[in-house]
Amino acid sequence: MILTDATVLIYNKPVDMRKAINGLSELASKELDKELTGGKIFVFWNRSKDKIKILYWHINGFCLLYKRLEKQKFNIPKVMPNHISVTSKELRWLLDGLDFNNLSGHKELGYEYFY
Repeated sequence: MILTDATVLIYNKPVDMRKAINGLSELASKELDKELTGGKIFVFWNRSKDKIKILYWHINGFCLLYKRLEKQKFNIPKVMPNHISVTSKELRWLLDGLDFNNLSGHKELGYEYFY
């Protein structure tokens, strides 16, 4: 999966992981965003928070990624609205098992002159 600066939407409720592309794309279209092919990445998780499915459109079809943890749980926020929007960096942190709500990267610096 190419994690660019795409909009990443994490659904706020656990999802039945038996859902495949058709079920998840229907859920994404009804609950998250009507436009599924606009470069957005949709993230779904299960009740026990040990599985994540990621749905996105790539050129001419949907791609579905699935990650199952063997021992730990993903750090999904406990309370959120219909969905939360995160950066691709925060999605990578989530997949790595980090709590992206308590992390921040280096601040971006901007200089007009260096010397």
